[in-house]
Amino acid sequence: MKNLFSKKNLIWLGVLLVFFFAVQVMIDTRIITPYYRQVLYWVGIFVILGVSLNIIIGITGQLSLGHAGFMSIGAYSAAIVMRDMPDMTGLLLGMLVGIAISILISLIVAIPTLRLKGDYLAIATLGVGEIIRIVILNLEITNGASGISNIKNLISWPLLFVFVVAAVVLSANFKNSAIGRACISIKEDEIASEAMGIHTTKYKVIAFIFGAVLASLAGSLYATTYYVVKPETFGIATSINILIIVVFGGMGSLTGSVIATGFIGVVNMLLQSYAEVRLIAYALILIIVMIFRPQGLLGSKEFGLDRILGYKPPLGKKPRKEKSA
Repeated sequence: MKNLFSKKNLIWLGVLLVFFFAVQVMIDTRIITPYYRQVLYWVGIFVILGVSLNIIIGITGQLSLGHAGFMSIGAYSAAIVMRDMPDMTGLLLGMLVGIAISILISLIVAIPTLRLKGDYLAIATLGVGEIIRIVILNLEITNGASGISNIKNLISWPLLFVFVVAAVVLSANFKNSAIGRACISIKEDEIASEAMGIHTTKYKVIAFIFGAVLASLAGSLYATTYYVVKPETFGIATSINILIIVVFGGMGSLTGSVIATGFIGVVNMLLQSYAEVRLIAYALILIIVMIFRPQGLLGSKEFGLDRILGYKPPLGKKPRKEKSA
């Protein structure tokens, strides 16, 4: 409890509150127009997706290309439930249904596939994402290729802000926990981790399930933001876009994923008027940045307040010398 109300945490809380109310005032005064609000919502949803995939790739070192599949589970779960309950209760219930399905599927998928490494794992997870999409495409309850439309729009800045902050805080706590440190050791040297007694498959499965759950939550928010969900929305292109955020921000840096998502969202917004060259210019910007900063914007480091506050970790107490008998 003492650490919860530390100086650093209180400053972060103050920064978040100032940011929240500043954005809310700009929305109320129409400085942030409906178009810019949609960009803001896109950034928030993909921040959740970015940090969730960073747990799997950046922290645990497992290359996953099927993240959009779990996003689709959350999106369709929310959309189906909200057909009968078009209110906040329906959205939250849809989120819970999506989380339950994501945990079940990710557990079934992770145990056999996470024993693979490198390119083999990437191909396996890519296949899983496509299997989820094809199953959704052929189910009657999901309305097949037509998808589900006229979903009740319940998204708001306070709702998005709560889920984004919760996702980032949970991911940061996961990274700094004993499980997260075990995942980092697996990424650095899996053989050495096994030799030290770390159950590598167990921790990789935990990280994979954690990332899948957050992706499902992001999918539910996506459904209530954009009114319609279709199978093609959650193909390999979406998984690659999430992967770009992780690599661009820095593998293992959660704050890097947040900054990278904001940067990419702003670039897409500025290039929106140049539809003919937008994709080319977007790709060139990413290539230039990766040439001069191949490790990503923040590398594996996190943006913190330690330097600003002049914080230094307390020195450990020296052990007492035992008196000789």
